[in-house]
Amino acid sequence: MPAIQRLNTARPDFWSRLQTLTAWEGVADEAVTAAVREILAQVRARGDAALLEFTHRFDRTAAVRAADLEIPAARLQGALAGIPAAQRAALETAAARIRAYAQRQKQESWSFTEPDGTVLGQQVTPLDRVGLYVPGGKAAYPSSVLMNAIPAKVAGVPELVMVAPAPDGDANDLVLAAAAVAGVDRVFAIGGAQAVAALAYGTPTVPRVDKIVGPGNIYVAAAKRQVFGTVGIDMIAGPSEILIVCDGQTDPDWVAMDLFSQAEHDEDAQPILISPDAAFLDRVAARVERLLPEMERRDIIAASLNRRAALIQALDLEEAAQVVNFIAPEHLELSVEKPRELLPLIRHAGAIFLGRYTAEALGDYCAGPNHVLPTSRTARFSSPLGVYDFQKRTSLIHCSPAGAAALGRTASILARGEGLTAHARSAEYRLPERP
Repeated sequence: MPAIQRLNTARPDFWSRLQTLTAWEGVADEAVTAAVREILAQVRARGDAALLEFTHRFDRTAAVRAADLEIPAARLQGALAGIPAAQRAALETAAARIRAYAQRQKQESWSFTEPDGTVLGQQVTPLDRVGLYVPGGKAAYPSSVLMNAIPAKVAGVPELVMVAPAPDGDANDLVLAAAAVAGVDRVFAIGGAQAVAALAYGTPTVPRVDKIVGPGNIYVAAAKRQVFGTVGIDMIAGPSEILIVCDGQTDPDWVAMDLFSQAEHDEDAQPILISPDAAFLDRVAARVERLLPEMERRDIIAASLNRRAALIQALDLEEAAQVVNFIAPEHLELSVEKPRELLPLIRHAGAIFLGRYTAEALGDYCAGPNHVLPTSRTARFSSPLGVYDFQKRTSLIHCSPAGAAALGRTASILARGEGLTAHARSAEYRLPERP
């Protein structure tokens, strides 16, 4: 049975222990970094030839030409038609909800005119082409397809290129069906750092993109980190996290299973429960022991609970909110009687699930808000993936003659103060009376 850490905010060593518990470097070791660097260099230099070599080596594909790596659009539609009706209905329901939520995020161009006729504004345009990485192999993630692709399409991205490994040539039908539902334009059966390289640099077969989004293993994360600057990326995601604040009145079985829901992702996932009620923490711990043996992924859950989980006793819910803001969790459940009263105290969290009936798992699949969220305390300064991540903002300035004169005098003074006389004279040339 797992030995979950118990922490108490009243202890003098609490904050130091919490900092140690939540620390996550997430940096690939030198061997991974070097291997990824070589893969990127090879694909950049040799294009399709290197891409095929790495795909044969790592995914054991039978493709003999790079063109064979592209999955035809008809195959996506065939997968959608072939999956069970209940799965198709669930995909389409989730897609509709994600799309409806994303529509509210879409930014529009704007401008305003000053009294002298000068026009200032902002032009909002979608990215031209986006690459979507979808993990494959051990598990299939159709939800990841929907969450990454639909906001891009709502933003107006004209071409969305998806890559997903297909070990032994076996592409997952549910993932392909999700691509069809989400409106993905092209799909390639490639994965790993070589797929990131192909998207970042382009090959004769795989088009170069402007931004790469989507989760992956440590090699994919390292590759995204190394190509950033050549292309944009969404984020470097760490292990999944859930933090539950409970007043002690929620069914302890519900809370235990909510902790499991993130612990089952991988051994480094972090499930944490905070409550002012010590007896409730004991009840949850007991339910964890009772429920764990019946879980299919119990070994992974147990490892996560042993390594990075915690049951934290706080003085009250207000103090619990202070702990939340320090952790800045990916997922936060406010499993309390009046969650909206606690909400103003929360400053840092990727997504907040309010009330006893709002399981985090609903957000993973179909509630509507995006499940691509900041991890490893980065919710202090970053936000969930959204339509805005697929739009660019360009400043607009249109000076009238009067505006050019007024602004030119100010710019001239500041430019000469910086010693940039060409700047100053450029502005002065537009003045009615040149100095």
